[in-house]
Amino acid sequence: MNTIIEEERILYADEQCVAVNKRCGEACEGTEKGMVSLPALLEDRFGGPITAVHRLDVPASGCVLFARTPKALAFLNKAFASGKAQKYYWAVIEMPPPELNLAETGELIHWLIEDKKRNKSIAYGEEGPSRRKGQLRYRIAGRGERYLFLEIELISGRHHQIRAQLAALGLRIRGDLKYGAKRSEKTGGIRLHARSLRFDAPWKKEQILVTAAPPLRDRLWEDFEKLE
Repeated sequence: MNTIIEEERILYADEQCVAVNKRCGEACEGTEKGMVSLPALLEDRFGGPITAVHRLDVPASGCVLFARTPKALAFLNKAFASGKAQKYYWAVIEMPPPELNLAETGELIHWLIEDKKRNKSIAYGEEGPSRRKGQLRYRIAGRGERYLFLEIELISGRHHQIRAQLAALGLRIRGDLKYGAKRSEKTGGIRLHARSLRFDAPWKKEQILVTAAPPLRDRLWEDFEKLE
């Protein structure tokens, strides 16, 4: 197992925080046996402790921000919880049936409940006991013969939120068998990528923008990049 994080995957680093381009299959927090732990890799590289400010699902890829000090963790946790940090995602979606009639742009609001036994979230259209509000905005960036390309701004940050909200509409992320995709990805993971992250860094007196390249170079991701 690789215990060194490649330099090109470090998107930003200073004395308070570090942003990384996560690969599919890596974990942002504690790991099961045999799983790569990003905090452990970063602590080997920068010293520790290092703590994830937000989570990105194990099968997804892209930008993840980690705090290097308690002060930075407290500030960034508050910024993410209050919606001051901006998170943008790319999702490759199996082409939905025409009768779904998906608008070109939209905002989705659901109430989600986490099923910890199945490690899955269910999105409902109305409030209820133990349900937490989930909100995102999307734009159809393009269409292929078999797939839709969605750009997503994540407003809240719930467990499996994007995957669960899209599934509630009948939209399946390529490779995401847990949420109804037809088949898995040959390379593993799912086609959900945290493309960019913008956050304030008061210790630098500036706003930081980081952008993560897709996890592999193939036609689908290259077509998505051309849409920017």
